[in-house]
Amino acid sequence: MTIPPTMSGVQLVAHGGPEALVWNDAIPTPMPGPGEVLARVLAAGVNNTDVNTRIGWYNADVTGATDEGGADEAGGWSGALNFPLIQGGDLCGEVVAVGDGVDLIDLGARVTCPLNQAIPTDDAPTRFQALGSELDGAFAEYCRIPADQVFTVDGSPLSDVEIAAMPCAYGTAINLVTRSGVKAGERVLVTGASGGVGLAAVQLSAYRGADVTAVTSPGKAETVRKAGAKEVIGRDDAPDPGAFDAVIDIVGGRAFGGLLNALKPGGRYAVSGAIAGPIVEADLRVVYLNDITIFGCTYTPKEVFADLVEIIRTGAIRPVIAATYPLRDIAAAQAEFMQKSAAGKIVLIPGER
Repeated sequence: MTIPPTMSGVQLVAHGGPEALVWNDAIPTPMPGPGEVLARVLAAGVNNTDVNTRIGWYNADVTGATDEGGADEAGGWSGALNFPLIQGGDLCGEVVAVGDGVDLIDLGARVTCPLNQAIPTDDAPTRFQALGSELDGAFAEYCRIPADQVFTVDGSPLSDVEIAAMPCAYGTAINLVTRSGVKAGERVLVTGASGGVGLAAVQLSAYRGADVTAVTSPGKAETVRKAGAKEVIGRDDAPDPGAFDAVIDIVGGRAFGGLLNALKPGGRYAVSGAIAGPIVEADLRVVYLNDITIFGCTYTPKEVFADLVEIIRTGAIRPVIAATYPLRDIAAAQAEFMQKSAAGKIVLIPGER
């Protein structure tokens, strides 16, 4: 296919509200260099990290929940960002060009890639770069990706929209359940269970044979049960103390201490989000007297993401899609996302009007 010299997409021009997302019909189309791939974006998911980055919530001076605002500068997860930036870490795409040295990826292949792209070194074994943060992402017609981060998903029974719903949320969730060692027969508590990562954690834990208790609102309980939760409790309900082998937490905030109390001796707590607030309070005696292990989970090894890709290829798990929007309507999509009114993922479609 002929690749146009310019493309349409959404650029983040500063930290701020939706006005910081600017539609541009004249973005230079990136061309793949050595070891790179250019994909035509078929669909791109919406995630908390997009909003958190836009509002500058990752700045250490910000101590409130994600709906309370952020900072004007140095608000990327690793510090200051280079604007303008194309966000979007959830990609389903079609390969349209490859750079020199790329021999194993065919033109026309349907592909995806991790949001957090592992590039470990001896000095920094958990080093990564993030699509939509350090690298321009999928909120445009085309996206350039390092070839060694690309995974083909040809033959998957999942739609483009379903695949685009999975790299960030399910990549995060599979890292959480892998790091915390969730096994068949264990009791697992999942917070934020109706959101993208939480619902994925419910599905993946149940897929491993665990008995899942999910924390969500009453209106979303049935969706969460269908995803695999055996029990659902409300957000203001205290989980049973000493009842769980593992806790998968996306929420943080005031509930943190109670989540540690919910673990059995020797239990594991894994966290990859703090939408209710990053500043928490707990009794350290609960941690050391009960031999609790705490996992902070952002870096995802390539072999862990590869496990997710195998699930995508086989269609063993299908994501719940709450809504789709044209990419041009990203502000409306993120507004619905922040309302948390529906369970599942919201996905953007380039080219739709």
